[in-house]
Amino acid sequence: MSMLRLGPPVAECHVFTYREGLLASFGHDLELAVTRFDIRIDEEARRADASFDAASLRVVRALRDGVELPGGISEADRRTIEDSARRDVLEVTSYPEIRYRTTRVLDVEDGFDVTGKLVLHGKERDVTVPLRRVGDRYVGAVVLAQPDFGIRPYSAFFGAMKVKPEVLVRVSLPADPAR
Repeated sequence: MSMLRLGPPVAECHVFTYREGLLASFGHDLELAVTRFDIRIDEEARRADASFDAASLRVVRALRDGVELPGGISEADRRTIEDSARRDVLEVTSYPEIRYRTTRVLDVEDGFDVTGKLVLHGKERDVTVPLRRVGDRYVGAVVLAQPDFGIRPYSAFFGAMKVKPEVLVRVSLPADPAR
């Protein structure tokens, strides 16, 4: 049986949030990294089981229109955002772990369509991730609607500045982890 285990830094998981609201032009979008996770892949059974530490979300950079903001984000703002994400959005004391278990893997051109059960914030939903070969990696991205998982997106200034309900989650895995 060939069981693979992948996690940082070989594998990556990033979350992208986008701003909206009356004051959105004063805000920024964010790229965050999940810094602690474990993906177990059984190649023979074509199954994977992944667990992500919800408290390990870290701000990578601030963006506007997909471009990194000059000057980035202050260390104090970074800590405030991370604390708010853990406490108010993901509620990690009640929901410390995010899990994904595959139920079906389909071969497609340049990769796989991976369907599974995602448990996030205590809610389970079916999620399909298109995983495609990009150079020496498999990259997959999926849009998740926070309210589908009982998550209230971040909001400030009485809703004049808020995070859009949809976030983009991107995973990147080595195509040949043995190398």
